[in-house]
Amino acid sequence: MILGDSLSSAYNVPVEDAWVSLLKQRLQRENMDWNVANESISGETTDGGLRRLPGLLRDIDPDVVVIELGGNDGLRGFPPRVIRENLVEMVERSRSSGANVLLVGMQMPPNFGSGYTQAFSRVFKEISEQYDVPLVPFFLEGVYNRPGAMQSDGIHPTANAQSRLLENVWPELQAILRDTAGG
Repeated sequence: MILGDSLSSAYNVPVEDAWVSLLKQRLQRENMDWNVANESISGETTDGGLRRLPGLLRDIDPDVVVIELGGNDGLRGFPPRVIRENLVEMVERSRSSGANVLLVGMQMPPNFGSGYTQAFSRVFKEISEQYDVPLVPFFLEGVYNRPGAMQSDGIHPTANAQSRLLENVWPELQAILRDTAGG
């Protein structure tokens, strides 16, 4: 199950070109028998994801939860402490349900100030280390600064960048899927 925001909900990108659709195709190509439930909502925050999570865990009963949230919190200037608390609660609830978790990290643009951007970035790393959760350090690595890879809003990747998003997630996700299938 992918629990994310607009970066995972195919914002302004044809659904069939979005990274989650590309993930489904890769799993099929590699004969990895997994269903993918994309529960991402454009504009979602960690608070919204946390509120929706219990019902999703009950209804979907996922073996793996990919948490791709926090970017909207950061863009709205939410305190890193609150973001951390929400993400920790999502990790704990997902694990309590029996799911393995992958945390997808985000970074804020430098115009938010070094204090905030560093504190925001640390949230993901600290949770990964404290809870031994695999981490994709920066979901938009190799995308945010590549010409033509971002939409005109400067926030959302283009259709052409979706394969790179998948490549950013794939190494950690593949390891979790193999461990989960073998366990």
